[in-house]
Formats: sequence, structure tokens, C-alpha cells
Amino acid sequence: MSPPATRPAWWRDAVIYQVYPRSFADSDGDGVGDISGIRSRLPYLLDLGVDAIWINPWYPSPMADAGYDVADYRDIDPVFGTLSEAEALITDAHGHGLRVLLDIVPNHTSSAHPWFQAALAAGPGSRERRRYLFRPGRGDGPLPPNDWESVFGGPAWTRIVEPDGSPGEWYLHLFDPAQPDLNWDEPEVHAEFEAILRFWFDRGVDGFRIDVANALHKQPELPDLAGRSGHPVDEGVDDHPFWDRDTVHEVYREWRVVADSYADPRMFVAEAWVPTPDRLARYVRPDHLHSAFNFDFLATPWRADLLRLNIDEALAALAAVSAEPTWVLSNHDVVRVVSRLGVPQPNQRRWRDIELDPSSDPDLRLGTQRARAAALLLLGLPGGAYVYQGEELGLWEVLDIPEEALQDPIWERSGHTRRGRDGARVPMPWSSDGPSLGFGPDDGARPWLPQPAGYARLSVSQQDGDPDSMLELYRRALRIRREHPGLGSGPVHWRESPPGVLAFERDAGLLVVVNVEGAAAHLPNHRSVLLASGPLDGSRLPPNSAVWLGT
Repeated sequence: MSPPATRPAWWRDAVIYQVYPRSFADSDGDGVGDISGIRSRLPYLLDLGVDAIWINPWYPSPMADAGYDVADYRDIDPVFGTLSEAEALITDAHGHGLRVLLDIVPNHTSSAHPWFQAALAAGPGSRERRRYLFRPGRGDGPLPPNDWESVFGGPAWTRIVEPDGSPGEWYLHLFDPAQPDLNWDEPEVHAEFEAILRFWFDRGVDGFRIDVANALHKQPELPDLAGRSGHPVDEGVDDHPFWDRDTVHEVYREWRVVADSYADPRMFVAEAWVPTPDRLARYVRPDHLHSAFNFDFLATPWRADLLRLNIDEALAALAAVSAEPTWVLSNHDVVRVVSRLGVPQPNQRRWRDIELDPSSDPDLRLGTQRARAAALLLLGLPGGAYVYQGEELGLWEVLDIPEEALQDPIWERSGHTRRGRDGARVPMPWSSDGPSLGFGPDDGARPWLPQPAGYARLSVSQQDGDPDSMLELYRRALRIRREHPGLGSGPVHWRESPPGVLAFERDAGLLVVVNVEGAAAHLPNHRSVLLASGPLDGSRLPPNSAVWLGT
């Protein structure tokens, strides 16, 4: 069944909800979320008011990196369900008027993927090895081919044992050793992924989020970094050997042809951490991808001047290529926004590494207040927006997960110096009681990550119908955004405002005012208050608050 007909380019101003399937809803009681759990919660998502869902990887995987180590791109891991259940979910979602996006992981496969297993068996110089990046070591073999480091910690190279038992070649993995990087200079890799896209598009999937979209191509000589930064967003990094190389765009031109070949064109959103808005805009040129996450916005400290600067630069860069921005406050890879905004904000343009250690003590009341205001800022801007599951509940980062429960490979690869991303992936609280707070059946196994007791008061059942709750704020904001002609796509006109305050007009008489860090500010002249993130002080907007006004 196809989704109901909508206006062209639905994604340009859509609000898309990110479902992290392991942590969304567990239907069978094994402690891990699944497809049936997602299907059971579709009415919740419809009531929330989103336009689509993006589902993190659900493919067969050894789960070395929570499914981002894919062993088979055309099936479903049994922990989540079956392919027929996935097809039923797509049909159900379309029946609710919800589009469905999946995650595609093109930079690397699992080491358990048949291609990699064939490469191990085939030997140096073989066609099977050319699908990946195998190289001889330096110093007659015992040293890795270059000095690259893994994003997760440790060297980016692992040496294999050849079929005859001798020490052999090394293979590249920018992430975990269980995630060998593919060689995108090989035509066979291009053909395989175009076939994978069609496999899912033919089953009704409406689009894909592209994992590590900026890393597919590597400089052929694989040179040493030699002191250059290995971080993807450092300013001044030019012609980097593995981040954001110009040749990666050839892939996305090919993929755009595939997406446009369908009667109801499919869409892509890129995960591309890049140094500047101009570099990001290259991914969304007219014959490239449709959208790309604006991570500069996510990584901007809660400071009015920096927020305005990043908004202006994003809008200008994307307007130059006729693209819409895609705003996001959090996802499964970064610290949840309530905790991030509840700690002292860095005096820099963006957080370089968004991590908090267990000694951090976020002010959750302040963080929640700011997160509510940030939500109205996000949803008041033109373009599309993504909401990470639990963001609408005000969930905070769980910083005290016991060490023995941590599962993110960053924990091991960093030598237990970085706890990784598990704190943002703790299962959803649906009810305020029960052993898993409604995530799974009461007689089921414990959730795969432990939930803090404090999540009970943030549960869906606790917030449902409470006009002061974060959940009801999101519901009202999304309803207004869907109904008001001034929201979604369209221009932004800044108004003069006091220091620390952002104020901009949208079309159809809508004014967005955000008091980021100033004293209580007098509201501009207006006819009505459409929505406020918190109580107003008479005719003044308190700090860390936002309001939508009708003028």
C-alpha cells in the first residue's frame, strides 16, 4: 500500500521522529525493542504529530556496534523480527499517513558479512579483497600501513592471519575492527548498494538516512595524517585523506538517479559532520541528496549570538543551492539535549566533542527549561526537523550506567576512558510503574540497558494530558506547525531584539521570540500567544524561554 498523496517534496518541511529500535518498545519480553513494539506505538507517533519515522539499523548483525555492523542488508535481525514483519510495519505506517526512512550503512560492513569472509579466504590481490581496503604493513609487515586512528579509539588498522596461517595484510576500519571499510573505488560496491536501495524502495520505504555519508572515499595513497586532525569538523582541514572528499559526491549523484526513478520519488538525509555550512551544502545540491542534518545547530552552545550566527550561515549556504535546512537537537550518538543544556556552556562556537563524564552534574531543571525553548526555536525555523525518541519527554542523559552494563564499543576501544553513547540510548519509559516502565511486558526480561528510577515521572502515561508537560508542549507545537501557514518552508526576517534574545518573523503573521540568556524581555506587540515554552511574566518573556506570537 502506498502512502497517501501529499504535496510535492514532503520532506522539505517534514518533522521526522527517530526510532532507535532496541530502546523504543519491547513486545516479546526479551529486553530488546522490536518491530512489533514499533507497530504497537504507531498511534502514539500519529498523535504526537510527526510526518515520518526514521528507524536505526534493523539488519542482521553481530551487534558489535548496535547494528551499524551490517552482515546482510536485505533482511531483518531476529532480535527485531522478520522481513515480513518489517513489510507489515511499512504498510501500517503508511496507513497512518506516516512515511518510513531506514538507515543505510555504506562506509563499512560487518566483519561477518559474506563479502568480508570471502576476502579473508581469497588472499592478497583478489577481487574479494578489492571490495575492502586491504594493504601490506610497513616495515615488511609488522606495522600498520599508516598512522590513522579509529573514531572509537586505537589504531584504524587490524592485521589478519592469511589462509595458510601466516601473518598477513592489514584492513582499514575507521570505527570498530568488526566494521571493515568498503572500497568505493570498486564499481562492484556501487552496484551492490544501488541494488540494496532498490530492494527496500520496492518494499515501500520512503527514504534513507545515510550513515557517515562524508567518509566513503579515501585518498588512494592512504597517506599518514602526520599531525593533521582526524576530527571531521575541525576548521582548516583541506583535502583530508578520509573525511569529506570531493569524490564522495559521485556516489550521491548515482543514488539520486535511483531515488528519482520511482513514481513517488524517494529521499535521502545525510549524516555528514563537516567543517562549514558551505561544505554541507555540497551534499544537497539539486542533483545530489535531498537533505543533510545541520549538526552545527545541534553543537551550538546556548548563546544567542552563536545560535543566530549558525542559523544565518546555514540558511545562506543552503539557499545558494536551493535546499532547505534540516534541524536537529539530538540523536543516538550525542548527549541528550536536556543534559547538554544543563551544564555550563562552552565559550566557543560549537561543542567539539559532545560528551559528559559521570562526574558531570547537569542542572536538569535548567536543562529542561532550555530544551523546551530550544524545541520551539527548532520547530519555528524553516525547513525540516528531526526529533529523537524521548526528546519529546524531556529524557536526560543517563550518566551513571554501571560499567558492567556498558555496551558501546567506544568503552572498550578507549581503554575505559570514554563511556560512549549508551547514556542516550536507554529504553523509553511508557508507564510510571512496572519493572521496565512499560518498555516491555511486566514478566519480561530486564531492558538491555538499565533505566533510572527518575524516568518514571517522565513516562508517557505520566505526561499524557498534563498541559505543563514536555510531551504536551511537543504535541501542541507540532499541531500548530502543521496547521499554521507561516511554519515550515519560507523566509526568516530578523527583528531587533535586546542582547541575549532572538526574534524573527515568519510568514502569515508569526513571530518567534527566544530569550536565550538575557534578562526578562518585553514581548513585541502581538495579537495572540500561540504557544509558550513556559509561563510568561505578564508581558515579559523570562530567560531560557520561547514563545510563538500571532501578530
